[in-house]
Amino acid sequence: MNSELSVVSMIVNASVLVQLVMALLMLISLGSWTVIFRKWFAIRAARLATDRFEAEFWKDRDLGTLYQQVRNSGQDHGSLARIFESGMGEFLKTRQQKPGDIAAMLDGSRRAMRAAYQREMDALESNLAFLASAGSVSPYIGLFGTVWGIMNSFRGLANVHQATLASVAPGIAEALVATAIGLFAAIPAVVAYNRFAYDMDRLSTRFDSFIDEFSNILQRQAH
Repeated sequence: MNSELSVVSMIVNASVLVQLVMALLMLISLGSWTVIFRKWFAIRAARLATDRFEAEFWKDRDLGTLYQQVRNSGQDHGSLARIFESGMGEFLKTRQQKPGDIAAMLDGSRRAMRAAYQREMDALESNLAFLASAGSVSPYIGLFGTVWGIMNSFRGLANVHQATLASVAPGIAEALVATAIGLFAAIPAVVAYNRFAYDMDRLSTRFDSFIDEFSNILQRQAH
């Protein structure tokens, strides 16, 4: 009885459709963990790069020098540095083309930073939709496998004159494995999605604050 109800034996002895459901859920789980690790490293790198660039930006130094350093270094200074580079580059370009038009300088710089901000957030948010889908769909896929397995178990009892718990338990246990695998795939995806959404919301707030503060600095320099 114990060997018949082991997890491996229940998976092996399950019906073909339930096995396909389990295989699909395992693929979803593998994809979720791949996205989780990649996104964790990406967000961590973005946060550390933002900390480093903010420390450099708020030092008492010339912004033109910082711009040339970011532009010519050939290194990846992070999302915030790219936002700064876009805004400062547009500001300098517009100042050469329209030296006296302060409004054009500031508007062009802010639009360039907003465009860079959207690109950076899109890159950080990539594949998050997969985690959301995996967290919401996996339990239902597992439930479908469970329902199908239980239905097959009861259909098998039609030819049995006297149904006992020993005859029903293996089939039901095999079916419930699909629900367990569905939860195994869904719970990490939901937890990771909520955590990453919170982290990216904090980064988005920092980027927004930097754009406003940098715009104020450029406005003072333009005048």
